[in-house]
Amino acid sequence: MQITDVTPNDLDEVLRLNDDSVPHVSRIDMAQMEWFASTAHYFRVVRHEQQLAGFLIGLRAGLPYASPNYRWFSENYTDFGYVDRVAVSATARRMGIASRLYQDFAASLQGEVDVMTCEVNIRPANESSMRYHRQYGFVQVGTQQTEGGKKEVALLEMKL
Repeated sequence: MQITDVTPNDLDEVLRLNDDSVPHVSRIDMAQMEWFASTAHYFRVVRHEQQLAGFLIGLRAGLPYASPNYRWFSENYTDFGYVDRVAVSATARRMGIASRLYQDFAASLQGEVDVMTCEVNIRPANESSMRYHRQYGFVQVGTQQTEGGKKEVALLEMKL
């Protein structure tokens, strides 16, 4: 497995994996994916046997990003590392890819911020993600409804 910074050549594959991961991540278009590629503090991909196996997009505070969950953390924290989205392909699950990406993102934040944040869907429920985040050391610090009440998320933090 190899973790590398995203390149423009990766974006089509990353967008397909993102789409395959809805509703656990929100659907975005190529313009938004390109914005992440040019703006995100952390946007890395994992390849396994030459195939895209996963990706993680991590943001820092202070960006003009309209996500209601990112805004919640911006309003409640001075600084943070925010996991905007992480996805692992169906063929690469249970290989530790998400954990390696989280560890790599946390390492990129060391000495700069003391908390990593994210959200996990409560409605529709993403129980496996909630279990994973609790085991990894995240604790719930709030909840929020989004998409006009269609979704509800648990807002999580982990001290670094």
